[in-house]
Amino acid sequence: MPDVIIRKQSIVVEEIFHEGGPARAEPLKRAAALAVIKNPYAGRYEDDIAGFMEDLKPLGLSMAQRLINALGGDTKAIEGYGKGAIAGAAGEVEHAALWHVPGGYAMREALGDALAIVPSTKKVGGTGARLDVPITHVDASYVRSHFDAMEVGMNDSPRADELLLVLVMTTGARVHARVGGLAQEDISKKDGLR
Repeated sequence: MPDVIIRKQSIVVEEIFHEGGPARAEPLKRAAALAVIKNPYAGRYEDDIAGFMEDLKPLGLSMAQRLINALGGDTKAIEGYGKGAIAGAAGEVEHAALWHVPGGYAMREALGDALAIVPSTKKVGGTGARLDVPITHVDASYVRSHFDAMEVGMNDSPRADELLLVLVMTTGARVHARVGGLAQEDISKKDGLR
C-alpha cells in the first residue's frame, strides 16, 4: 500500500464565550486537527483503494490524541465530534471518503468507545477550499443542543495531488442552545442515537 506522506499539520482551537447572549464563565471550546497528505491516487482512476484506510489509521489515532490534548487532556470533557476531508482537484470525492473509517474510529477509540456515529462531510476542492465539518454529541446523535459545525481549511491546501483530512471535537453544546429536543442528561438508550 502507499505510504502516508504528511506535508503539514495544524491544530485550531476556538474559545466561544457568547454569540450575542450572556457570556459564559467557561467558554465552549471547538478544536480541529488538520493534516495535509499526498493523495496516492491523484490524477488517475484506481479501482482498489480501500486498503489505504488501514494505512491512515495511525494518523487518525495521532490526530485524535492531539485534539484531546489541545482541549485539556480529559476525555470526559469531550462532548461532540465530527470529521471531514477535501480531495484536491486531481482527486475524487471517493479519495476523501477514505477518511471515514480511520478518522471516525480513531476518535471513538481515543474517547473510550464513544457510541454515536461520527458525522462527516467530504468534497473535491481547490487550494484554500474550506469545509464545514458537522458535529454531533459523542454518545447520542439526537442530542439537538450539540448539532453544530466548524469551518476549517488551510490557505495553501489541498494542492491538486493532496488530501486535507480533518477531525473536530468540542467540549459542549452550542453556547446559547435553546431549541429543545433530547437533552444530554436524558440520554438513556446507550444505542448511539438516543
